[in-house]
Amino acid sequence: MPSHPAYDDLYGRFARLAHLGDALAILDWDTQTMMPEGGAAARAAQVATLRAMAHELLTDRAIKGLLDTAENETLDDWQRANLREMRRDWVHAASLSSRLVEAHSRACSAAEQVWRTARPAADFAAVSGPLDELLRLTREIAAIKGQALGVAPYDALLDQYEPGARAADIDALFADLAGFLPGFLAEVTARQPAPVAPPAGPFPIERQRALGLKMMEAMGFDFHCGRLDTSRHPFSSGTPDDARITTRYDEADFMRSLMGVLHETGHALYELGLPKKWRGQPAGRARSTGMHESQSLIMEMQACRSRGFVAHLAPIAAAAFGRAGESGWDGETLWNAMMRVRPSLIRVDADEVTYPVHVILRYRIEKALVNGEMEVADLPRAWNAGMVELLGLAPPDDRQGCLQDIHWYGGGFGYFPGYTLGAMTAAQLFDAARRADPGLETAIARGDFAPLRNWLRIHVHGLGSRYSFDEILRRATGRSLDAAVFKGHLRRRYLS
Repeated sequence: MPSHPAYDDLYGRFARLAHLGDALAILDWDTQTMMPEGGAAARAAQVATLRAMAHELLTDRAIKGLLDTAENETLDDWQRANLREMRRDWVHAASLSSRLVEAHSRACSAAEQVWRTARPAADFAAVSGPLDELLRLTREIAAIKGQALGVAPYDALLDQYEPGARAADIDALFADLAGFLPGFLAEVTARQPAPVAPPAGPFPIERQRALGLKMMEAMGFDFHCGRLDTSRHPFSSGTPDDARITTRYDEADFMRSLMGVLHETGHALYELGLPKKWRGQPAGRARSTGMHESQSLIMEMQACRSRGFVAHLAPIAAAAFGRAGESGWDGETLWNAMMRVRPSLIRVDADEVTYPVHVILRYRIEKALVNGEMEVADLPRAWNAGMVELLGLAPPDDRQGCLQDIHWYGGGFGYFPGYTLGAMTAAQLFDAARRADPGLETAIARGDFAPLRNWLRIHVHGLGSRYSFDEILRRATGRSLDAAVFKGHLRRRYLS
């Protein structure tokens, strides 16, 4: 066995860092699901302290020397990939002082807590001050990291979520979609059949939950290593051994909650499928936001919104609500109601065709905010103007406008592009999986997700961060990210 003492030292240090990260993930889940409002100040202090501790561990003066020494040690391919990811984490952290990390963490907590009351009240003025302070710190971090990485400030923030991605590349992809979607949307809305009314509620929450749990089990979710809860906004959190997902319920619309559950289960399956041998190490993490989002969307959009699966789901859902035998519960009626394309104000409720437009708007705005081309006070006006330009809709208030997403108020600048990168990646991966296994869609139509899940375990989940986003995609599909595959998927689904 080759000797690599520097690498082994780093391995132990990064395992401790991972434990702190796991604790922060569970605290975040608790904050959004169980924590009483009175615990907000104490929780902010706890999170800030843990983040500062993690930063201090990662920026210990010994780390750089260990990284440099380990480069000359005999390592296998996985260890070499792990060392690469260790160095990337170190570069991001070492450029910042502990003071700045802790100040930013406290600003994130402060802005997010105010947002939780400002959003339902449509009171942007209440949160503009905390957001202004958060943006000031974000710009400072972006400038410092950009200098350390040798990239533009916004690219430095983007690199936190999409390693190696650059705004210039995303600009080109999004410009392609922005040129395609308006004409395609007009064609779809002109050709789609008359609206079909879905089954009417009420749909009791406890029955919705039971249906969601049944579908999670069918998808392969391991309840020994995870759970389902409720929150204001559906999300997936926790750790690769303790997956926490949430949804929200609407007694008038069971499909909204169910699709949220299926989406978040896709995220959780990715985490649960990461390589066990590399738990707690950078190479064992999920590759990027875009790759993570692809795993939720390949389940929700590609598989669970397919005609075949909805036909399978219809009688199960009817039985779950005691509505078996009633009209409107056939697969075709449910599918037509689910797949209706119409512009809407709210991103999380948007259909598959208009969703990328919501992301493009947010991408443009956050890039302008970070680059100093826009200030927080300009946000509502810019948002409303962008919605009119891109979707022809004017938000009646900020609750349905710039207050609707938690991301910026929690410090998530650079995160939004991953949603549409994920949609494009999901289409490309599903196309490759379908070509590899001609029986894949037939299996999904009978509620059998094992063939798709097993293909993803081999080609995505089990690779962790051994390879770059582009390398994982090329190995799985034979090409880099290509908007043509996503556009082809939309044409087949909505115009065929």
